[in-house]
Amino acid sequence: MSTTVTAKGQVTIPKPLRDLLGIGPGSKVEFRRGADGSVVLVAADGKKQHSRFAGLRGHAGNGLSTDEIMSLTRGDA
Repeated sequence: MSTTVTAKGQVTIPKPLRDLLGIGPGSKVEFRRGADGSVVLVAADGKKQHSRFAGLRGHAGNGLSTDEIMSLTRGDA
């Protein structure tokens, strides 16, 4: 993957790489120099990005029973 450096020295991290590293808006990153002279991009906050659907998962709590739902849909209530 390649990207272009802007006049301000900024680059866009390609989406597959952001996904792999768990980098999202507001994430901090570090650039580290490897022993061989390479530069490595590391997510600095150490947090793994959760699925965009993670916030939708969970338990709704105590809800209506099946009989109560059927009663509401039939108009018995």
